[in-house]
Order: sequence, then structure tokens, then C-alpha cells
Amino acid sequence: MAEFIKLYEENPNPRQVEKIGNVLRKGGLVIYPTDTVYGLGCDITNSKALQRIARIKGIKLEKANWSFVCADLSNLSDYVRQIDSSTFKILKRTLPGPYTFILPGNNNLPKDFKKKKTVGIRVPDNAIARALVTELGNPIVSTSIHDEDDILEYTTDPELIYEKWQNLVDVVIDGGYGDNMASTVIDLSTGVPEVVREGKGDSDIF
Repeated sequence: MAEFIKLYEENPNPRQVEKIGNVLRKGGLVIYPTDTVYGLGCDITNSKALQRIARIKGIKLEKANWSFVCADLSNLSDYVRQIDSSTFKILKRTLPGPYTFILPGNNNLPKDFKKKKTVGIRVPDNAIARALVTELGNPIVSTSIHDEDDILEYTTDPELIYEKWQNLVDVVIDGGYGDNMASTVIDLSTGVPEVVREGKGDSDIF
């Protein structure tokens, strides 16, 4: 049974953040708020946790296109090949924000992602999400929580999320109501911005 932990974005409780960081370090799965929809995440370096998410989502791990959630752009060079200055300017201008940027991956990717040529990078404009990444010390792999409801694609109420996911994950964070629109996905892997998915972020600025 998952633990249901209330955190406030204005000031996430450091002791609770540390507790959740320990859960992630031990291979736990956490549902947490972002600046768009609620995300399901785990430690990027933990194979068992990654396999658990793949099973929940009903896909093979090697086929998964999940985002790497970072606290800021300082993690970029860990997993992304050298990018040109115009690409970096776009990232600097729009992050933190409701965007996922597809960038060319480098040779340091964790072993489960070694075959990936590109990675999706997210720096959410949400203090809870960024505090978790900072506490963990490396990015969180993240995927959106979809709803089976045809009309509502994403559940926004943390209590309903907990009700549905309590037996599948280890922690559900109540960070208030989430958004029901996912991030805008922009492919920057070729250096020329290409809108892959329209979402919460304004795509007209590229």
C-alpha cells in the first residue's frame, strides 16, 4: 500500500522530501506533481524500478520513450551530446517550463537506455518535482499517468490518483490539483525545432 504524502509547492517539507528520496533510491515508484500532469517516476539508474514501470505501462522497457526529469540544466551534459548555442538558448529561455525537449543522447546514458539515440529532457516549473530530483542526486525517469476515461485523459485529483494507484506504487504525493494537459514536446535533436506534440507550452515561440 502506497504512502500518501502531502507537500506544498511553495515550501516542500525537507524531511518528507528526504524520505521520498530514500524510497526512490531503494527502487520505489513515486507519483508526483509537475507543472503539467501528474507523473509516475523512479530513479533513472535503478533497473528493477524501470522494469516495474514498464510492466505497469504494459510496454517493453527498451521501447519506452520516457522523459528524464532534471532539477536544472546542469544535468544536461551527463546524458546529452554537446549541443550548439542556439539550442542551449532555447532551453535556457523556456525551462523550467511545460516542455519536453528531445535531444541527442550520449554514451553515459544508464544501461537500460544505452540503445537510445535521443532522450526527452524535462525541467518542470514545479518546486516539488525539482526538490525530489535534487534530493535523489540524479534525474528521475518519468511518464504521465493516463486515465482510462475517454473524456478525461489525465486525472487531476491526487486523492483519486491515490485510490487508483495505491497498490501499484510506493508513494503518491498530494501536491494539489494537477493540470490536465501534458507538456509540449519539441524535437531539437537535429538542431531545428520541430513540434512533436502540442501541449501546455506555447509552441509558437519556436
